[in-house]
Amino acid sequence: MATPTGGHRPAAPARTERQAERRRRILTASAQLAGRGGFDAVQMREVAEVSRVALGTLYRYFPSKVHLLVATMQDQLEQLHGTLCGRPPAGATAGERVTRTLMRAFRSLQRDPQLADAMVRALIFADRSVSAEVDRVSRQTTAIILAAMGTAEPTPRQLAAVRVIEHTWHSALITWLSGRATIAQVRADIETACRLIDLAARS
Repeated sequence: MATPTGGHRPAAPARTERQAERRRRILTASAQLAGRGGFDAVQMREVAEVSRVALGTLYRYFPSKVHLLVATMQDQLEQLHGTLCGRPPAGATAGERVTRTLMRAFRSLQRDPQLADAMVRALIFADRSVSAEVDRVSRQTTAIILAAMGTAEPTPRQLAAVRVIEHTWHSALITWLSGRATIAQVRADIETACRLIDLAARS
């Protein structure tokens, strides 16, 4: 993705407390603007104004709107992970616990569909320049699933099942946001995919 000067560079990591606080304000502003009007409402100049940072500083952190919204999704998932750790899901099997966890995540996104749509659209639009941010979203999603499973050291078969579940969950979000799937269909797809975890554990 191009910067105002036409170059390409990865989003800058926050290294100091002041930088971390500035990054927090940027991500909060991004989520607020997306929640009000979706993907198109997130304009970099307005994000800079709402977060009280210079436009050039914003671009040093996030070279484009897509970088910013993908990072916003990772941040939202991180917050969700913290909530889920405080209230872990119940379930007789790992598959049941992951299903309940992902449906809780889905319901959280359902309460703010404009924000959910903006973040998912950013993932769809992301090219190779956003690979680091996309990888962080994937790792955070994996961490949420593994925490629900209660597995610290998953086997290769379990990790393969987790990847299929991640793909199913993201696809379910897209089809629901586009009006091509009901909540019942989303749940059925997620339940079906999560059964792979229990199959992997028995093999």
